Amino acid sequence: MLFGLLVFAGCKPNEPEPPDRPTVSATPYNLVIPPLFPPMDIPADNPLTVEGIELGRYLFWEKKLSADGTQSCGSCHLPEHGFSDPNQFSVGITGAVGTRQSMALVNLGWAYNYFWDGRAPSLEVQVLEPIINPIEMNNTWENALDALRADPLYPPLFEAAYGSPVITQDLAAKAMASFLRTMISANSKFDRERAGTYTFTPLEEAGFNLFLTEGGTNPNTGQPWGGADCFHCHGPAGMQMGDYLMHNNGLDAEFSADPGLAGVTGNPLDSGKFKTTSLRNIELTAPYMHDGRFATLNEVIAHYNTGGQISTTIDPFMEAAGGGLFLDEVDELALIAFLKTLTDTSFINNPAFSDPH
Repeated sequence: MLFGLLVFAGCKPNEPEPPDRPTVSATPYNLVIPPLFPPMDIPADNPLTVEGIELGRYLFWEKKLSADGTQSCGSCHLPEHGFSDPNQFSVGITGAVGTRQSMALVNLGWAYNYFWDGRAPSLEVQVLEPIINPIEMNNTWENALDALRADPLYPPLFEAAYGSPVITQDLAAKAMASFLRTMISANSKFDRERAGTYTFTPLEEAGFNLFLTEGGTNPNTGQPWGGADCFHCHGPAGMQMGDYLMHNNGLDAEFSADPGLAGVTGNPLDSGKFKTTSLRNIELTAPYMHDGRFATLNEVIAHYNTGGQISTTIDPFMEAAGGGLFLDEVDELALIAFLKTLTDTSFINNPAFSDPH
């Protein structure tokens, strides 16, 4: 009660509550953290509410945010493809083609370093850029907001979420970020195996063992470790299947085409480093890598099996660099069988993430 009195006393008579956070009337969202997952770090100025998430869902699928009203965020993040784009590069409203593959949207509430080059520090910042990117939605935020204000659907949605029909860029970003945080995948065979309700097939079990085993050559014996060496960057700790850090995974020997993180920091030691994403729903999200160069999981495994391209910034975790992993065809089949256990069909078919328009 004291808190409520202090808030009331801090506002001038007849002055609306500042629309920068959900009001008391917004319904707190009961975020269920899946088993074995860590807590989600939710910004204090953007708590999850039922109304804010629903507004974010409408905005995520809203084509009016693009300059010509033909594309939404969801246009390049298709549910059936794990909320990614099956094209190597997405095509914007002008026909311009991007230079990086559209990232899959999954479990983003546990991630950081958004975009392939890690330039966005939060989801609230990340969601701002596609609208104004000239090779994506090619709009201005001023025009996008005017389009929302002219639509009778949105003032009531903003009022329900934030206590005022005033539509701002900040609130739109907070709503979309809230929606993205609810896009949680945690019902794959892998999750059920961890929970003790599913048993891996022998092939899946063999693949998981390869996934968790060192690769390359044992420097003490000179013999192959025998593993696929995936766990360093995609380990199951925290159930994320990706560390979200910036790594150079040996795709190239030089980086003039795309410097990755170095293009953000200006530091040559960051050349060729890109965000390591989650492997969840990897079966659905081809093509792979930041530039979509690999069309299949077989091609991805072949890349790591050869050891990758040596460079001055190659990650220390690429322990098989220059030598290879020594995986054979049976190992490859087993590894792919395990990777497919990360597919969560209930996630891609969840009506809470579907287009509400």
